[in-house]
Amino acid sequence: MVPVRVKIVVAAVVLTASVGFLAYAGMRKAQVYYLEVDTYVADAQFADQRVRLCGTVGQEGLNVNSAALTTRFNLLGRQGRVPVLYEGVLPDMFKAGADVVAEGRRDEAGVFRATSILTKCASKYKPADYADDRAAPERSP
Repeated sequence: MVPVRVKIVVAAVVLTASVGFLAYAGMRKAQVYYLEVDTYVADAQFADQRVRLCGTVGQEGLNVNSAALTTRFNLLGRQGRVPVLYEGVLPDMFKAGADVVAEGRRDEAGVFRATSILTKCASKYKPADYADDRAAPERSP
């Protein structure tokens, strides 16, 4: 007959190993490279991986179909460009010339199929200088 302590230790080891494996598997699946368009175009190792691409929405080739919730556009870098297809609701600030981050992977035809689009905030939304925030008007006694 196995003592109760041994059963508890074995159960704790199995539970710890299971939780550790699930955490590792979850982190591996959620790991995504963040790349600029030019780096993505230049390095073939990322062609079949899920990545986040940072670039600017090009005016040429921008096609938004609101009824079908599909958008085609070119994501521009300094030198390269990547054709993107996104199916879903676009962020409000999405437009030609906007800086965006597209997450997805390239298909067999060479089109980057985005599963999410994030727009980068314009500089006008940045908070005021910290020193300005701390400055308060003096009160007279």
